[in-house]
Amino acid sequence: MLTGAGSSALAQSNEIGVYSGRHYNTDKELYRQFTARTGIKVKLLEAKDDALIERLRNEGANTPADVLVLVDAARLDRATDLGLLRPTSSAALRRDVPANLRDAQGRWYGLTRRVRVAVVNPAMVQPGSIRTYADLARPGLKGKLCLRDSKSVYNQSLVADQIIQRGEAATAAWVKGMTANMTQPYFTSDTPLIRAVANGQCGVGLVNTYYVARMLSGDSGAADQALARKVKVVFPNPAHVNISGAGVTRHSNNPQAALRLIEFLASPTGGKGYAEANHEYPLKGNGNNPVLRSFGTFRSDRVSAEQMGARNRIAVRLMQGNGWK
Repeated sequence: MLTGAGSSALAQSNEIGVYSGRHYNTDKELYRQFTARTGIKVKLLEAKDDALIERLRNEGANTPADVLVLVDAARLDRATDLGLLRPTSSAALRRDVPANLRDAQGRWYGLTRRVRVAVVNPAMVQPGSIRTYADLARPGLKGKLCLRDSKSVYNQSLVADQIIQRGEAATAAWVKGMTANMTQPYFTSDTPLIRAVANGQCGVGLVNTYYVARMLSGDSGAADQALARKVKVVFPNPAHVNISGAGVTRHSNNPQAALRLIEFLASPTGGKGYAEANHEYPLKGNGNNPVLRSFGTFRSDRVSAEQMGARNRIAVRLMQGNGWK
């Protein structure tokens, strides 16, 4: 097992390759900071998560990638199942990454947290009526609910989370109840869903917080900013938390330096910037992002990301078998 970075971090070379499913300019700035601190250069390739997994799989021992960064526990689990990531051990990562946000064998570590929440149009639905995810299946919301389709890995992980907490039977009943409440065709992205809630096409929907935060901050333009001001973010209690994360690749040519980069990105200093890049939450606490702070605080259900990823296939079958198209 690869152990913590320390003084031998520059053992093989002073460059590492990073395959990343994240694509934000602020991420690149963090990589530059890492190089300035350590002398280790970062060669970055950004693409869709699934494409990166397949590329790494096809390259095998010839891959130039030392670090794989992916979004969502299910994708990290898939990369692990395919043998693309190696076990590691790091005292720094055990300190900085909560146990429920990392792989037990150190094959990947969470870097940021993302919360799946209800967005509510107060003119159509009382925000206080949504206390838990179960409330979205109440008959009183019939004709008022919008959902992203079952291909959304974020929804798959939410369902896996509910299976862990409530069991398959109760989760299946919940899915049936929500699909009965649908008012619009399924969405393929969170942002159009938020717009639909704001415009009154539906009263409530499920999205990740950072999509609302992007709109409120003006990142996607003044029109979206105005729409986002019409909706209210409601944290179900407890809230489902997912992650973006990273691991050292199985065939890394510079694994010590690769682990050192992950340690930097998960640290309170590096992690702060990594989370702020996309209006996500840091690994601990709620951070200082003013838009996120305006949403208020939340209580995580603390379900293990590793367990969520492992139940992805069960979740997909359950969704498709109970009307979530």
